[in-house]
Amino acid sequence: MSRAAEETNRRMLRARDAMDRAYAQPLDVPALARIAHVSEAHFTRTFRATFGETPHRYLQRRRVERAMFLLRETDRSVTDICFQVGFGSPGTFSRTFRDIVGRSPRTYRKEKETAATGVPTCFTMAWTRPTA
Repeated sequence: MSRAAEETNRRMLRARDAMDRAYAQPLDVPALARIAHVSEAHFTRTFRATFGETPHRYLQRRRVERAMFLLRETDRSVTDICFQVGFGSPGTFSRTFRDIVGRSPRTYRKEKETAATGVPTCFTMAWTRPTA
């Protein structure tokens, strides 16, 4: 791998790590491009080529993953979880959650409440991780 490719990968990883750390914060492409020290257009193209999805979709998926955990492990309302993970409206949260997971947040929570217990956590995490 060339030095330029390594540097590009480091820049994209730096931005992705920022999204992982601050997923609940209002992050947009200009802010992420500044973190990666590249232009906005170059950032979007390179991020997609590197990770296989756009920065916006990655951030949405990361937020939904966190919401899935909170729906399974807490009694907080769906609306509270929506705002805690960084979505601006419950409608957008529900639509995005359904697009990624395949069911609504409320349905997901009900299914997890009635799911069999005794399954190792590593299997549950692998099985419930969104793929979209």
